[in-house]
Amino acid sequence: MPAPERIPAGRVTPTELLTRGELTVRGQIREASNAVLYCTVGYEEHTAACVYKPVAGERPLWDFPDGTLAQREVAAYEVSEALGWGLVPPTVLRDGPYGQGMVQLWVGAEASGEDASADAEDAGAGAAGLLALVEGDEPGDGWKAVGFAQVGEGRTALLVHADDARLRRLAVLDAVINNADRKGGHLVLGDGGHLFGIDHGVTFNVEDKLRTLLWGWAGEKLPEEAVDALGSLRDGLAAGEPLAERLGELLTATEVDAVRERVAALLAAGRHPGPSGEWPAIPWPPV
Repeated sequence: MPAPERIPAGRVTPTELLTRGELTVRGQIREASNAVLYCTVGYEEHTAACVYKPVAGERPLWDFPDGTLAQREVAAYEVSEALGWGLVPPTVLRDGPYGQGMVQLWVGAEASGEDASADAEDAGAGAAGLLALVEGDEPGDGWKAVGFAQVGEGRTALLVHADDARLRRLAVLDAVINNADRKGGHLVLGDGGHLFGIDHGVTFNVEDKLRTLLWGWAGEKLPEEAVDALGSLRDGLAAGEPLAERLGELLTATEVDAVRERVAALLAAGRHPGPSGEWPAIPWPPV
């Protein structure tokens, strides 16, 4: 299969292409817990690779309403765009070959073949340098400690992540959307080293369920750019604003109110949140 064409700047936007284009299923990412299909999308002379997650392929979860994961992925994209950091690839909700679902622009290495599992692993491999296991009790210069992990019988290592502004922005986004599953495999590097986060189905719960590998800044003062971005987001979440209306189409009113409350709490504290102690702080498996 030839590589999909890059979308020329200033013509059809990625969201327009994902919304209007014809979806063609090319393969399946088999290790995913829900149905994840690797596709191409074409509109006029424009094509791109994308991921399609049909609602019909979602497995029920005990703590999230059935059939809502696709909407939550789109809501995460909307919040990411409102923050101004472009952390989530363009994502839309639309009909596809297997019914309504989430369609997201593919970022990272292009996939190919009927089973895209290995290619999906390659797409995330570029972010591997942002996480590490190290010996000793200190993370070292340029790294933030997350916690100790068992790496063998009777042996532990310190799990660390890079002290990287891109990751720090993602930690702020995750705190806002209440991401219950920020794993290492959900970090993808795109063109020019741009960091993306993917897989945002288990988000926006009204209960505190933040689970992440990005705890290294817990308790530290939020950087000024995060305070500014959160202030803009707070304004966009006001009743009647376009962002609030859009989230109201994707989430329940209670969930939208919970987003407002989390943003307000972050601004009031002025610091990165820490684990609640009422929910496992680290996702499993962590990658």
